[in-house]
Amino acid sequence: MHAMKKDSPEIIASNRKARHNYTIVDVIEAGIVLHGSEVKSLREGQVQIAEAYAHVVRGEMWLEGVHVSVYRFSHGVGSHEPMRSRKLLLHREQIRKLQERMAKERLTLVPLSMLLKNGRVKVELALAKGRQKEDRRQAIAEKESKLEMRREAGRQRKGKSSLNSPLSGRQTGSRSSQRDSDD
Repeated sequence: MHAMKKDSPEIIASNRKARHNYTIVDVIEAGIVLHGSEVKSLREGQVQIAEAYAHVVRGEMWLEGVHVSVYRFSHGVGSHEPMRSRKLLLHREQIRKLQERMAKERLTLVPLSMLLKNGRVKVELALAKGRQKEDRRQAIAEKESKLEMRREAGRQRKGKSSLNSPLSGRQTGSRSSQRDSDD
């Protein structure tokens, strides 16, 4: 018998802060060059990408600010530097287009997540525009209002609208309230 390959990617690390601090314009997936001990640490979830960003140096894309903890069983030659720059694997044309867009639209390239896909580590990068404090507050308010609208729609589907709930105006259980409702 042969082992089945996983079709769905496993998320190793995610950068929730990025979706809060930036407006996501576009998302791309890239490979990453890693040492063996780094892959083992990643599989254990020993990575932080909250402060990470990507940039182009001499036609190559590099990921900075990613902290991959040293693998606990690697010593000396087999271990790695936790905060080193890591090369991203993209086609030359993709890099050129991303670099042009970043310069023209004043965008940043931030990692959203690191995935394990078919045995390989991938980085999900977002072309993003930084948000000001007011923009963040507005985005939170919009998100909360959409969530409340969805909740209300769900309540109405179930027939439990908060607007016409029996507990909203009068008490139930007394004879006078039952008489009023029969009219």
